[in-house]
Amino acid sequence: MSENKKQTGANKAPKLPKKGDKKPFNLYWIYAIIGVVLLSQLLFSWNSALPAISPQEFRAMVEKSEVKQVLVINKESARIYLKSDAVGNYKDKLKSTTTGEGPSYGPHFKLNIGSPERFDEELADFSKKYDFKYEYRTEENWGRDALGWLIPIAVMVAIWLFIMRRMGGGAGGPGGQIFNIGKSKARLFDENENVKITFDDVAGQEEAKEEVKEIVDFLKNPKRYTDLGARIPKGALLIGSPGTGKTLLAKAVAGEAQVPFFSLSGSDFVEMFVGVGASRVRDLFKQAKEKSPSIIFIDEIDAIGRARGKNAMQGSNDERENTLNQLLTEMDGFGNNTGVIILAATNRADVLDKALLRPGRFDRQIIVDMPDLHGRKAIFKVHLKPLKKDDSLDVDLLARQTPGFSGADIANVCNEAALIAARNKKKQVTKQDFIDAVDRVVGGLEKKNKIITPSEKKTIAYHEAGHATVSWLLEHAHPLVKVTIVPRGQSLGAAWYLPEERQITTEEQLNHDICAALGGRAAEQIVFGKISTGALSDLEKVSKQVYGMIVYYGLNEKIGNVSYYDSSGQNEYSFQKSYSENTAQLIDQEISKYIEKAYQDTLTLLKANRDKLNTVAEQLLEKEVIFKEDMETIFGKRTFDRDIEREQEEKEIDERRSKEAEERKIKKEKAAADEKENANPRVKPENNASSAGEEQKKSSENGKAVKNVENNSATSENVTPSEKKD
Repeated sequence: MSENKKQTGANKAPKLPKKGDKKPFNLYWIYAIIGVVLLSQLLFSWNSALPAISPQEFRAMVEKSEVKQVLVINKESARIYLKSDAVGNYKDKLKSTTTGEGPSYGPHFKLNIGSPERFDEELADFSKKYDFKYEYRTEENWGRDALGWLIPIAVMVAIWLFIMRRMGGGAGGPGGQIFNIGKSKARLFDENENVKITFDDVAGQEEAKEEVKEIVDFLKNPKRYTDLGARIPKGALLIGSPGTGKTLLAKAVAGEAQVPFFSLSGSDFVEMFVGVGASRVRDLFKQAKEKSPSIIFIDEIDAIGRARGKNAMQGSNDERENTLNQLLTEMDGFGNNTGVIILAATNRADVLDKALLRPGRFDRQIIVDMPDLHGRKAIFKVHLKPLKKDDSLDVDLLARQTPGFSGADIANVCNEAALIAARNKKKQVTKQDFIDAVDRVVGGLEKKNKIITPSEKKTIAYHEAGHATVSWLLEHAHPLVKVTIVPRGQSLGAAWYLPEERQITTEEQLNHDICAALGGRAAEQIVFGKISTGALSDLEKVSKQVYGMIVYYGLNEKIGNVSYYDSSGQNEYSFQKSYSENTAQLIDQEISKYIEKAYQDTLTLLKANRDKLNTVAEQLLEKEVIFKEDMETIFGKRTFDRDIEREQEEKEIDERRSKEAEERKIKKEKAAADEKENANPRVKPENNASSAGEEQKKSSENGKAVKNVENNSATSENVTPSEKKD
């Protein structure tokens, strides 16, 4: 532990300036001021401060014999020198003249020459008549001439620097200069920039969290594992659907690890210049090694980790492949990467290169699944903490009504519920707000002003009544929650179900789901004798489901027990199917045959229950929304509902998981106690202080050496806080 701390302290990063700190004085301001002063001196001569006079005033001065000398400069202007006794006549005009030799000596005035030839003639006549001297002089302003060609060059250089900065895009350092484009864009989180997210903020992914906790423990207590000869894992890959909490887990690691944490996205390596991605990979690992032990987190690694050789049109020297090759080399090359652990996240694990997934690079692949019922409860509890909610709010009910929701979806539901409650000027968020929020997230915004004719409304009512009737009468169809004909989003009506969380699905269950989806169109045909375009989403769902049954799951007699599913994703870029044209034709026929049979079964079921179908449709036209209780009034209670059985199973699961969590907590406390005892072996426990005193007293009376009294409790083995349970 001490060696680890020393190593960490030796490689500490320099402290970054905080927001409240004063910025140091920039010397460039001094250079700029000096440049402005020199420029003004060059552009504007000292002669520019002289007061100007008109030709009439000059003639008046000459006629009064006040002019002593005239100096003509470049035949453009003339400097007028007055006689000493005449200076007092122009005190008001000469107050601001402080340059040159002073007001007493001159020059005193300047005269802009219009026509040089005419002015020369007048000057010669005046000099003869009034006896004063005049002289012609040529002066060169080299500063002005130099700036004439320096300024265009400076403008071109400034434009070039601006374009290069923009092309760099902020890569690798302040200003995003072109020379730093090969630098890593990783953001560093260390003791100077703490992340407030901890493992307590991550819920619903207990197994994945335990795996990640183990990596954090590796970094905090490496000696515990290295003493046993264990090797710290090189990397861990987080795999899961969008919104399941992969990035949140990484943030929790950054908040808990207490080691330098480099975070960046896979797209940060991609650039328009060849070789930049590989250069950034090298720079990233260089920084990580300097601050080891450290963690590198690459989000959306599929941006650079796609399988090589799939883009044949671009050639073998693809920039993405170069970046991937450099990453593979850095992760498991001849170099020494001790103390650097790599975390990565992706939702496209099927497209990743096999070399990236092998042990030695990503030793662990942590699956971050969609949360189950227990996980959704935990996630709801996390997101409900900041809300002012009603005390009667049932979290179990919310978890049941959101099957298939990810952590991001649940966070969105909680936020939408708070917005709805605030919109209705409520003081607390109630159950109804959450129900409306679920409807809003799943179905879309309610469209109250949508114009629907009475005939269309009747068709929609019977369509949704068909869905509700079939799903209520079939055993394996999903339990119904409510039916509505209120337009939401793209749909004109909807039947809301509470899907069972199945791990495997039988052919009979799939068949009942298909029949329930076809119930809307079947009801239209029975009641009106014609069908409409309202079953578009139903037909799309059914077609995909039957295609999966036949092509992927082998649930067809003619196709047989064959699966054409490609789990590796290698055929994604292929223009050819994995089966022949004859097989494709047979698949199309079987799909059509299966759907038509299911449709006929649905028609038969609805015809047998036509009176109940009419009742459901009439109530929908009257109320617009009917619930499970209304369906029980019409049909009676479902005899094959397994609510009681399911509740008992879920209760047992909750009890088992709470027991496992308690056991893990106890083991963690024991491990911490053992570690403390090993660090301080001579410190005696309090519970044995009295017995130790008595022992010392007895031994002193007998003249024997005093022995240390050990703790009577059994010493447990070193157990990691993240011990896995079968």
